Amino acid sequence: MNIFRFSALGIALLLAACAPKSSSTKSPDADAKPVATVNGQALSSGQFDYFTKNVTGKRASELNADQRGQALDTLVRAEVVAQQGEKEGVDKQSDIVSALAMARLEILEQAVMTNYLKDRKATDAELKAEYDTQVAALPKVQYRTRHILVKSKEEADKIIAQLAKGAKFETLAAAQSLDNSKASGGDLNWLGPANMPKPFADAVAALKKGETTAAPVQTEYGWHVIRLDDTREAPPPTFDVVKAKLEQIVESKKFKTYSDGLLAAAKVVKTP
Repeated sequence: MNIFRFSALGIALLLAACAPKSSSTKSPDADAKPVATVNGQALSSGQFDYFTKNVTGKRASELNADQRGQALDTLVRAEVVAQQGEKEGVDKQSDIVSALAMARLEILEQAVMTNYLKDRKATDAELKAEYDTQVAALPKVQYRTRHILVKSKEEADKIIAQLAKGAKFETLAAAQSLDNSKASGGDLNWLGPANMPKPFADAVAALKKGETTAAPVQTEYGWHVIRLDDTREAPPPTFDVVKAKLEQIVESKKFKTYSDGLLAAAKVVKTP
């Protein structure tokens, strides 16, 4: 099995990230023995390590001989194709120029963020404070609902009329709904508002237990007839479960504050 598979653009961006730039300043591994030379262009061990780490999460030295050979063949092939692209002027095409420029920005921004946060990891106090903030913003209620999804408002109106005459919701759902929930009579189990399309969530919030929407509700999926079966208090996730996510949020906020300062000090001229 070939474990090294990439899109052409992915390879181009990866090579752009690790390719040496024409400059008088040497790269850190400029004097190291190259792992390969392609039409006179050296592929350094640093490039090779960067390549394998992005693909497998391991340095080249941590791969077995077959994997290293496969990885090097893939990198050489990418270099050959990239060189051909340069011959054809592909690297001068506006979309490729823009893609390479964006790759540079993303790589440098990530590197600056990593360097800035290296000694500014989120403290327990910061994580607890962020946890309280996030929990306070969470919906307090979950809903147990059933729905019947159809293509048109006319179909939904007919279903509502049938329900008004005593038809069983679960039977109509099983027979007419386009959603996979038809197998369970339209049951969507417990959901919070954030897990529903907004028009659906708004309609559910306006219902009392046992009520069905008086008019069809349209979402991007089609037209819904909705019944609210029950409600319950939504339990927040425990701190330990979301700790890793909280670390990302806190550190992201720290870096935003830092980059806000850089932006405020920068001379920016926007061209209309």
